Amino acid sequence: MFCHMQDALAQVSPTPLASSLRKLKPFSLCGSLARKKGLSVAVVGLLALFLRLALLPILGVPVPGIHDEFSYLLAGDTFAQGRLTNPTHPMWIHFESFFIIEHPTYMSMYPPGQGLVLALGIRLGHPWIGVLLSTALMCSAICWMLEGWLPPAWALLGGVLAVLQLGVLTYWINSYWGGSLPALGGALVLGSLPRLIRGAKPLDALWMALGLAILANTRPFEGVALSLPALVILSIGISAKKHLPAMVLLRRILPPIAVVLLATAVAMAYYNFRVTGSPLRMPYQVNARAYRGFPPFLWQQAWQKPVYHHAVMRGYYETLLRDYQNSRTWKGFYQHTLRFVEIGWLFFVGPVFTLALLAFRALLRDRRMRGPLWIGAVFLLALCTETWVHPHYFAPATSLFYLVVLQSMRHLRQWRWSGRPIGVFLVRAIPITCCVLLLVRLMAIAAHLQIEPWPRGNLDRARVLSKLRSLPGQQLVIVRYAAEHNAEHEWVYNQADIDHAKVVWARDMGHRDNQELLEYFKGREAWMVYPDESPLRLEPLPHSLAPSDPHPLLLTGSW
Repeated sequence: MFCHMQDALAQVSPTPLASSLRKLKPFSLCGSLARKKGLSVAVVGLLALFLRLALLPILGVPVPGIHDEFSYLLAGDTFAQGRLTNPTHPMWIHFESFFIIEHPTYMSMYPPGQGLVLALGIRLGHPWIGVLLSTALMCSAICWMLEGWLPPAWALLGGVLAVLQLGVLTYWINSYWGGSLPALGGALVLGSLPRLIRGAKPLDALWMALGLAILANTRPFEGVALSLPALVILSIGISAKKHLPAMVLLRRILPPIAVVLLATAVAMAYYNFRVTGSPLRMPYQVNARAYRGFPPFLWQQAWQKPVYHHAVMRGYYETLLRDYQNSRTWKGFYQHTLRFVEIGWLFFVGPVFTLALLAFRALLRDRRMRGPLWIGAVFLLALCTETWVHPHYFAPATSLFYLVVLQSMRHLRQWRWSGRPIGVFLVRAIPITCCVLLLVRLMAIAAHLQIEPWPRGNLDRARVLSKLRSLPGQQLVIVRYAAEHNAEHEWVYNQADIDHAKVVWARDMGHRDNQELLEYFKGREAWMVYPDESPLRLEPLPHSLAPSDPHPLLLTGSW
């Protein structure tokens, strides 16, 4: 960033001042760093890592709160214990929850990529460590990808911008939901593309294959939407090479890619077989049939309505079904597309990068950007067909977005008005504004000013869990919701090994069915929690507590 500012200042300063600026150590060091591409990639990743760690006193460690987070954490806990899945629990009907399958095994419905990252974090001490490391690698991979398309100084600037925009305050690093890992996979694919066209080195082919494998195990559909046009461009680029026959290039590229992808396909088929009983049936498909009753794509027809055992789950999925049905109408699809554009703009672009994209029209005439823009167009069209839209659905194309922004900034930098280089000032304002906005947001969080919700997550559940973990023995918590309960605020999620967990969470199913659960867990102290009351209420079930140990501090209170 500093080296880019140095060039900008030099263009608007007298020659002696420009000469002095070039001698300043920060600028000189940045210029030297940008020329050392491998070191630049490492520095960007370390910046993301240490910046977020330095902010732990302000931001803390994330608390899970969204359905997807608990599902991924179940996968992480399972993998960390050396298993691919878990047997269906005899009392499974009491533990049913969102985005988890109970039959034929008990496991997350999602592909295993994010779960493996969380498992690594668990082995290192906390699942968030895996999120932190994957985000640092994502920022490094974005810088590496940009080095394949742009001059080194601009690639370094892009890596720093990715750290500032994605590596501090977004939910990609402050939750367990994912986003960083598919962005890493997409960066490996798109960064390998120009390198393979230029040199066809087997190492670059391995990087591409690794990126494809990551996408297949994180965001499969979006990964295909990104990878297919990229591979088409790769084949066109190889066929256009004059100094080497296409077959020679293919012999260098195809074997490493084929080996990695074959191993990935075998591993994915085996994982599916262990979890669902069929190598071709994904856990996502099992969950959709069991609970959702409608497909993930708008062009598909809904199927038979599932049977629900809990009112809160029925209400949640019926709301999603109405959204799906509405989006299949012309008016609904128009609103769906506007929401899609709004989500992408708010998360990735915002007012800061909108300034950079003022020169987007010049990109349409830039021959070097035809391939990336074509890939981006195919990717965005594919995403419009999905029933839901979240920022991490865009994740595979994250590095592509930064390429578009940086190249647009390079064109913007050439703008002049009345002979004055106004483009230089506009470009220089972008990284400065990013830094200022980040600082303002951090100061607001530190001062507890609610310009944005912080901390995030289900804090009430986390406090109750912490209290119960501090008690001797094992605990059973039955959750009783009010009729107006918001299904987005779910409490019933469990670890991989339910029977040996310190705290087990279950749904209230009425006296008779609850008694069945209490008999099964008769060695545990049992509690009833009322999450929708204010203040939150947690009380022991009388028959499960010894009279001499009522734990009165936990009966009621503000959490």
